[in-house]
Amino acid sequence: MESARSAPAARRILICDELAPAAVDIFRARGFEPEIRLGLAEDALVAAVQGVHALVVRSATKITRRVIEAAGELRVIGRAGVGVDNVDTEAATERGVVVMNTPTGNAVTTAEHAIGLLVSLARMIPEACRTLKGGKWEKKKFEGRELAGKTLGVIGLGNIGRIVADRAKGLRMNVIGFDPVLTADRAAALGIELVPLEAIWERADAITVHTPLNASTQNLVNDAVIAKLKKGVLLVNAARGGIYDEAALLRGLQSGKLGGVALDVFVQEPPPPDHPLVQHDRVVVTPHLGASTKEAQDRVAVEIAQQVAAYLATGAIQNAVNVPSVSTEAAAKLAPYVDLAERLGRFIGQVAEVSPTAIEVECVGEPADLGMKSIAASAISGFLQRYIDLPVNQVSAPHFAADRGIALRELRTERAHGKYASQVILRVYAADGTVKTVEGTLGSDRSTRLSRWGNFDIEAVLGGNTLVVESRDRPGVIGFLGTTLGKAGVNVARVHLALSEPSGALSVWNLDSAVPAEVLAEIRRSPDVKSALALLI
Repeated sequence: MESARSAPAARRILICDELAPAAVDIFRARGFEPEIRLGLAEDALVAAVQGVHALVVRSATKITRRVIEAAGELRVIGRAGVGVDNVDTEAATERGVVVMNTPTGNAVTTAEHAIGLLVSLARMIPEACRTLKGGKWEKKKFEGRELAGKTLGVIGLGNIGRIVADRAKGLRMNVIGFDPVLTADRAAALGIELVPLEAIWERADAITVHTPLNASTQNLVNDAVIAKLKKGVLLVNAARGGIYDEAALLRGLQSGKLGGVALDVFVQEPPPPDHPLVQHDRVVVTPHLGASTKEAQDRVAVEIAQQVAAYLATGAIQNAVNVPSVSTEAAAKLAPYVDLAERLGRFIGQVAEVSPTAIEVECVGEPADLGMKSIAASAISGFLQRYIDLPVNQVSAPHFAADRGIALRELRTERAHGKYASQVILRVYAADGTVKTVEGTLGSDRSTRLSRWGNFDIEAVLGGNTLVVESRDRPGVIGFLGTTLGKAGVNVARVHLALSEPSGALSVWNLDSAVPAEVLAEIRRSPDVKSALALLI
């Protein structure tokens, strides 16, 4: 998580798609001056993003890997809307860029549109309207169907799917649903019968989908599935083009197996004018209007502006698709522990020569309740920064660790097992079976402190240029170190000492500048010094 160490005015925000004026006003009220550049093609966008810290888009602008890699200062991408199909989320994660959306801002609007499509399909409203305006009175031709008493299958019971189910129950429909990550108890509390997909295919008189488009949902409804459906079933898609196999839909309509199809989304948008589904008289189509109400458009614009501004100013993360969300209130409490974890990771990454097979992060006390995943990811980030020549932060660190075969483990301990009420403990497991451990806590002023390293219990400030020296416990050693640094013009801000048998002494020196290489070499030549490491934490 990035804290607000820089003034908000130093952060550049590029708005690439049309946003409500109220959203732009939010940025300005928070001290940012957003740049509005609409309709940029990829080449122009690559040039425009250099030095930009935040990108805000709707669905039109494509944020490709090339764009993300060109934006060296980019920290967050805000998508005003639900789908992030137009953002290369994998590339953003690799570069440590948070991707946020507004999953609830257009939920009601999209759900209402899905219900509208279903009613239009069942009562053949668009075709009846068209013929009457054409001068025909064809009352008998447009005999529709009642929805009351029919079974609606809802695939995907997130925010939108749940609202659709609720509205359908208001129409006195029987609602069954499928969602792989919803429990039966939770579905029952929502008044929805949770069933497997096969039961949807067998029982539903109408089906609506409310899922993302991914490998498991692409062409979810295909020829094989259509063969299992009830004859005359109605299909609605106001989610993402490609969830229904368009060619299979056409064949299902031609065979009479499908009673009608309503589509707000297509694989290719806009679809070609001669698209056979667009021209079919049993297909109701709209041009991706699911989120297109004034209320929803204003709402998602304002929400994404609030989220992006809060992240840049305080580190609060809301509705992120590639990193755990943290509220503004929680972010303020969590930030010192995230900072501590990252500094512990940097510390152990520089003092321990180890090829890790696993990294374990244990949170004790308060940090265990605040944000385990954020703390763990930051500790891993700090450790990996020494080894990876790309931006590494809590967003990208888990990706880099997994890519290198490093197992990640998180431990939550509610009660302290040492002298500190709250701690973060980082353990790095090596291929040879050894384990390197470092522990940290917060001082009374919430500053980051090293509390244990190796056999040494110590309370040393973690930050900036640091000299860590293991030495013999004998008179004159500390004087030698201080004198050597002083003669080289290196000012000592603090020094912290610890003893351990049989290890000897540990001293941690907080310095105002880096230790010159020749000074470090001189310190290491002392017969009383076992090891000396110059760190930047």
